Amino acid sequence: MGISERKKREKESQQKRRQAEILDAAKRVFHRKGYSAATVDDIARSAELSPAALYLYFKNKDDIYVSLNLQLLNYLFERLSALEKDKGLNADKKVEALKKLFYDVFCFDHLILVNLFHLQASDGLQNLPPERADRLNEIASSCLRILSSILEEGMNQGLFNRHHPTALADIIWSTFTGTVLWEESKRMVNPEKNFFKETFGLAIDLFRKSIQAQRAVGSSAACGRL
Repeated sequence: MGISERKKREKESQQKRRQAEILDAAKRVFHRKGYSAATVDDIARSAELSPAALYLYFKNKDDIYVSLNLQLLNYLFERLSALEKDKGLNADKKVEALKKLFYDVFCFDHLILVNLFHLQASDGLQNLPPERADRLNEIASSCLRILSSILEEGMNQGLFNRHHPTALADIIWSTFTGTVLWEESKRMVNPEKNFFKETFGLAIDLFRKSIQAQRAVGSSAACGRL
């Protein structure tokens, strides 16, 4: 390895390390003050940087926040990808497994998750560098494609009634989004309340029953009587 190449790698490594430090600082500030009240100055102070130095790595507060969102979405994508490839589960069991999968995503960082949904519903994405906004949309779209693929797999296996798989995937995603936001609104009144696991789990159970083919339901019932 030449000297110039080594220096380039060291610079890239240092840049990634500094970006990670800024993101860790931002997460602390967002958790303490909330996204709306937090400022770039607050984040820079927590990261022990000047605001000018912080702007060398991120365009603005939205840019920082989307980077945290990308961490969470990458985690979701990795979990969904692993579930899709699991040869030991049929499609119905994969849908059932979404209860734990999405609960784990919720526990990964529910505050980042809440604000991700708010960001997507606002004009915040327009204030981001195109490459970050495109990456955010790309991962979210990939997650929906995986959900659609699992549901289509169930239809091909004769486990689910024939519906448009993308529409079904949208129902799962909107149920997840709605449950997260509703539970968070209740937590604002009473921080001790956290019924996400039970509520979302019930929603997935009802969803499964509503799309299961009669033959699959009958087979399951027969197995239960043996």
